[in-house]
Amino acid sequence: MALKKIGSQTVKFENPPSIISTASIVGPVEGKGPLKDYFDLILNDFHFQEKTWEKAEKKMLKEAVEMAIKKSGIPSEEIEYFIAGDLLNQIIAASYAARELGIPFYGIYGACSTIAEGLGLGAMLVDGGYADNLVVGSSSHFCSAERQYRFPLELGNQRPPTAQRTVTGAGAAVISTKNRNPRITYVTTGKVIDMGAADPYDMGSAMAPAAVDTIIKHLEDSKRSPEDYDLILTGDLASLGKDIAEKLLKQNGFDVSNRYTDCGLLIYSPQQDVHAGGSGCACAAVVTFGYIFKEMQKGRYNRILLVATGALLSSTSVQQGETIPCIAHAVAIENL
Repeated sequence: MALKKIGSQTVKFENPPSIISTASIVGPVEGKGPLKDYFDLILNDFHFQEKTWEKAEKKMLKEAVEMAIKKSGIPSEEIEYFIAGDLLNQIIAASYAARELGIPFYGIYGACSTIAEGLGLGAMLVDGGYADNLVVGSSSHFCSAERQYRFPLELGNQRPPTAQRTVTGAGAAVISTKNRNPRITYVTTGKVIDMGAADPYDMGSAMAPAAVDTIIKHLEDSKRSPEDYDLILTGDLASLGKDIAEKLLKQNGFDVSNRYTDCGLLIYSPQQDVHAGGSGCACAAVVTFGYIFKEMQKGRYNRILLVATGALLSSTSVQQGETIPCIAHAVAIENL
C-alpha cells in the first residue's frame, strides 16, 4: 500500500524535505532581463571560455551544482545523489558534468519540465529515507538548442512570433533532511498529453493542456484550491501558452488570474526580442532557484506551486511528421 500517495497522481511528504541552497547561472541575454539581480552569475558571452556551446552548457551546470553545494555548507562527499538533465542529445551536459563531479548520478529527461521532475524524485528519495542530502539541476543553451532542434544560427532563419527563446543558463538546488525553509510538501507527477499540435515553433500552445491537466489533478488530489497558493508558476508556456492555460483552467472552474504567471514571461522584459517568451530546461530552474527561492527567504511568497512543462519532441519526430507529446510536473514549495 502506497502510504504517502494521495489521489491518483500526488505524493504528500510526511517529513517535507528542505531546499537548503540554490544556485543560478544565466547567459548575457537573461542577464539583461528584469530578474538579473537574482542570479548568482551572469555570463559575458555564450561560450563561457569554452570552444563550443555544448561544452559551455556543461560547464554552467557543473559550476551551478558546485555553487549550490558550497552555499549549503554540506561537504561535497556528503551529497549522495546528483539528479539532472538537459536538452542535448542523450543529456550530455548533465552526464559530462556528472563525470567531473563524481557524485552518484541519475540522469533524467523531461524536456523543459526536467527541474520539476528532478525536485520530485529528489524529494521522494529524501523523504523515503534513501538519502540525507542530494543535489538536483538542469541546464539549457539557446545556441545549442537552436542547432539541435531547429536551424544553425549561421543561417539567420527568421523565427515566427509564436517561437520562444531557449534560456541560456543552469540551476541547481540542494535538497536535505535539515530542518529549514522552504520545504517540498507535495509532488504531482504529470501524464503525457498530446492534443495534436505539431508546430515546433509554437510549443507554448502544445504544452498548455498538459499544465492544465496536472494543475487540476494536483488541486483535486490535495483538496486545495488556487487560493491556497501565493503563486502558481508554470515553467515554459510564455505568452501564448499562459493565456491558453488560464482560459482552460477557467473553463474547468479554476480562476487563477490573480495568482498565476509563467517563468518564460518573468525572465525577459517586453523590450527584449524574444518573441513569445522563454523556454528550455534552464527557464524554470533559474527563475525558481534565483528569483522564487530568494523571495521565499524574504517571506514575500510562502506557498508556491511550480508546474514545469516539457515538450517531448525531437528533431527526428518533427521530420517524421509526429505531433508533440507534452508533460507537466507540479511541485508545492512552502515555508512551514
